[in-house]
Amino acid sequence: MRQIVARPAIAAILIGLAAQTLFSVGVTRPSTLVFDETHYVPAARVLASRERPTNTEHPLLGKTLIATGIGIFGDTALGWRAMSTIAGTATVLGVFAILLLLFGSVATASYGALFAAVNMTLFVHARIAMLEPFLGAFVTLGIAALLWAMRSPRETVVRRWLAGAVLLGLASGVKWTAAPYVAFAGIAFLAVREKMPAAWPGLHRIPALAMLGGASVLAYLATFWPAFQYREGALTLKRLIPFQREMYAQQTQVLPPHPYQSTWISWPFDARPIWYLYEPVDGAVRGILYVGNPAIMWGGLIAVAWLAWHWLRTGDRAAAGVALLWAGSLGIWAVIPKSLGFYYYYHLSGVFLCVALAAAFHLADRPRARWWFAVGALTLFVYFYPIISAMALPGDQAFNRWMWFDSWR
Repeated sequence: MRQIVARPAIAAILIGLAAQTLFSVGVTRPSTLVFDETHYVPAARVLASRERPTNTEHPLLGKTLIATGIGIFGDTALGWRAMSTIAGTATVLGVFAILLLLFGSVATASYGALFAAVNMTLFVHARIAMLEPFLGAFVTLGIAALLWAMRSPRETVVRRWLAGAVLLGLASGVKWTAAPYVAFAGIAFLAVREKMPAAWPGLHRIPALAMLGGASVLAYLATFWPAFQYREGALTLKRLIPFQREMYAQQTQVLPPHPYQSTWISWPFDARPIWYLYEPVDGAVRGILYVGNPAIMWGGLIAVAWLAWHWLRTGDRAAAGVALLWAGSLGIWAVIPKSLGFYYYYHLSGVFLCVALAAAFHLADRPRARWWFAVGALTLFVYFYPIISAMALPGDQAFNRWMWFDSWR
């Protein structure tokens, strides 16, 4: 038994160290603010000083974590991005945990973690002070905690279920787009318990849903604690709920067109990447192209389709859960009332494609194909590395080497 427990733990430690190293090397390139860091780093500075409300269209937790990094490492590129690297590593480990809990295979979980690490959208977000890395970390770890509770002994199921609820609540404290995952969790719980009464032993339906909703809401509200300490315009309990309405009004306001905008229906096809950076900085031309690893983004769609087919053919609940998780993560954007969409909103869906790929290879029992696919995905990651990591480029036209399509320019 000890050996069985040790293998996943050792694998997780090694994967975590590798991911943290990958995300950390060169993280201070460039030394200037990049893309939406121009919004979130100044907001984190103000939040750390408890001066006044700022950047009020989003909850506070993501900016609080950026401020924490600045407090530990200083107001430098490392301080801005340090917590994002940790969130990126946590996302990779969340993928590992989800797959391990679904399939009980360290190899399958490790491949999924590898796919996540070399899917360039996660790599870019793990090295920038934006909200997406924290969103991905809390959601994947929350899902993993709920799955852990599902297979737990009766005496630990409640606290693990509550841990999952709290993590999803914290994800909502980063961005509201995490809130639907609380609903997804409740629906999944009811569906699984209908077919598997032994799942989540001792956890009855009504108490489970009440704990899920209550703990997630309380965790979300707790993330506003720093706003109660502002020297100017401090939040009060009386204003806490009206402030949510103010945030909603800002989130749903009609904005002017943007050169990088795109529609949710186009995101799965990697059709409209975003230049987070392309300019002379730190003595050289450098670029950060927010684009998905083509092998993972396109191969992942095939994996989702295969999982859906496998579910309909065999009734496999794990295949259904993974396929529906990706579909739900994209479907959210079909109903969210935002006037503009951007490819980076697909961040979580890209993470779930990594889960889908590992799940499909596992269920199809294709270890050799999985190995070759991993080699291909890693090769593409290395090929794109200079243009996603802000390395020095030979000139201002160097980007053309990586422009596979006109829409990528």
